[in-house]
Amino acid sequence: MTREGKEPIIKMNNIVKTFPGVKALDRMTVDLYLGEIHCLVGENGAGKSTLMKVLSGAYSPDEGEIWVDGVMYSHMTSGLSKNLGISIIYQENILVPWMNVVENIFVGQEAGRKGFVSFKAEQDRTRALCDRLGISLDLSRAINSMSVAQQQFVKVLKALNSNPRVLIMDEPTSMFNIEDAGRVLKLVQDIAKSGVGIIYISHFLKEVRQIADRITVIRDGAPVNTYDNSGRDLDLDVVVSDMVGRPASSFYVKDAHPVGEKVFEVIDLQVESSAPKVSFHVNKGEILGVAGMVGSGRTEIANAIFGAPRRHGGRVIFNGAELKIRRPVDSIQHKIAYITEDRQRLGLLLNASIVENLALVGLQTKIKGAFVTLKSLIPKFKQIIADLRIKTSNPMQPVSTLSGGNQQKVVLGKWLYADFEFFIFDEPTRGIDVNAKAEFYKIMTQLTGEGKSIILISSDLPELISMSDRVIVIRKGAITAMLAGEQITENAIIRHALEVESDESRQVG
Repeated sequence: MTREGKEPIIKMNNIVKTFPGVKALDRMTVDLYLGEIHCLVGENGAGKSTLMKVLSGAYSPDEGEIWVDGVMYSHMTSGLSKNLGISIIYQENILVPWMNVVENIFVGQEAGRKGFVSFKAEQDRTRALCDRLGISLDLSRAINSMSVAQQQFVKVLKALNSNPRVLIMDEPTSMFNIEDAGRVLKLVQDIAKSGVGIIYISHFLKEVRQIADRITVIRDGAPVNTYDNSGRDLDLDVVVSDMVGRPASSFYVKDAHPVGEKVFEVIDLQVESSAPKVSFHVNKGEILGVAGMVGSGRTEIANAIFGAPRRHGGRVIFNGAELKIRRPVDSIQHKIAYITEDRQRLGLLLNASIVENLALVGLQTKIKGAFVTLKSLIPKFKQIIADLRIKTSNPMQPVSTLSGGNQQKVVLGKWLYADFEFFIFDEPTRGIDVNAKAEFYKIMTQLTGEGKSIILISSDLPELISMSDRVIVIRKGAITAMLAGEQITENAIIRHALEVESDESRQVG
């Protein structure tokens, strides 16, 4: 088959890849044309990222053919893939944390002549890339001091630095707010117009429809359907039904329930001496949404509440008592949970098993006895693995081998098992498929139905609006609005976050 009289630059035929106990890819077939944006969608664990790792040379297939420019390869290597002009932006963090932006972009492909590295040439090249893409970064800043979204921009720059003919993007906007995500989507379209073929993986179906020329749905490692989306008008309910095997109308919707009295209060909190003072409260059984652009200070406020790092000033009241929180362990002792946005660096022990990760907090709070064996823990966690639909063949499977979405489920699971009273969710469904999101929302509603309270930080505005009882909007570390009821709209949140609201719509409380 050809598209507009052209042959595909990439064609993957009947790819099979098996891991112990799991067939990740089952006769998977997909192709790509130069200048095309071909989006792959499917649930977590459907095989999308595995397929791309086969194409990039990170995995070798058990069976199948890979065709590049009409030449057949039984498998790829990282070097061969790179030489053929294939570049990939992984969902996982592959940056060197102690190196700065320029060093990360050029590591392994240093610019220079006759064996000498030209740092000026590298810096000039990086600055030119940033200008071209409209990205503002401190090039001398170390990666481990940057936000997750800023790190994602560095990964984009690193991939484009090699001038690829094929660009694979795995959840590239999962770390971004609406404004930055829109910039990335425009960038993707501009790159495709320059003749680069793009394979784009995303759980955000609206953005997929916005940019995709074709959309392939993958379920259980096999293709379900490929749709032409040249008109940018594909029915997303059809896509969702293909992904999960049931109609979109059957997804879980939050149940309403009464909200109780004030149970948690933050008074005059300051992240640092120059930061604004922040005050708000959360009621029993309530979900308080926290909105704001990336860099607005949302996560910094949550970290200060939790004790990582210690806040400069302010008070935290929980169940009528003032808490002395200096470290995260203090919050844990008061049954305050924090589901972090940075699951790989802060939320998991990647080389440990699912069971070991699920037990991280519960070992301190629930599991009694001087000696605990891993074998004895397995029965305790089988139900939570089933409830969260963590896709695994073995509870002792290393977390590092799970898909990003399943890793996020493990992060949530360790706190659920500990049975805490107050939860801070920081981008909890980032990188999670639509079906798993519904399960997360159900769990959140169950928690609040039990009288537990939640702070929900999210860049997904439909999620924030549908799940929150009230929403506070953060800008430059300060609360610019408190919205409730019919005030909670995308338009109102964005205007307050950007501080462009009109006088009549300003509702700060």
